[in-house]
Amino acid sequence: MIFVTLGTFDMPFNRLLEYIDKLIESGKINEEVVVQAGFTKYNTKNFKIIDFMNNEEIERYYDESNFIISHGGTGSLMLGVKKGKKVIGVPRLEKYGEHNNDHQIEIVNLLKEQNLILSAYDYEELEDAVDKINEFEPSKYVSKTQVIIDFISDYIDSI
Repeated sequence: MIFVTLGTFDMPFNRLLEYIDKLIESGKINEEVVVQAGFTKYNTKNFKIIDFMNNEEIERYYDESNFIISHGGTGSLMLGVKKGKKVIGVPRLEKYGEHNNDHQIEIVNLLKEQNLILSAYDYEELEDAVDKINEFEPSKYVSKTQVIIDFISDYIDSI
């Protein structure tokens, strides 16, 4: 199962769902797809859409998925990264009326540069990322908080 999350921002993100539909119809995606759509309204016969989920439901879908396709929001991306899941980040873009600005591009780029996720900005890039997802080996996420705790703990142990 592939889990797709659009988050809960109140602007539509139909572009990503159109891409998913096209990938299913072309045979590039041939497994169950579940979408958390938030405020995005979209009709399809190709995948299951759930508008909103509580945290427990989101966690369950993340855990059960083979991989995640996520909007470029920090919370959604990092949940997948922290769970060690393979994630494709697709930022909402201002030019399409999907967000008020393009900050999600920066978030997706940063995580991609650290080899924590794959990214896609258009249909062709998403198609390519889906083709590569099985071979993709994300870097292990290391919490900076834990690094600081370990440093302080080591220092205390040394005195």
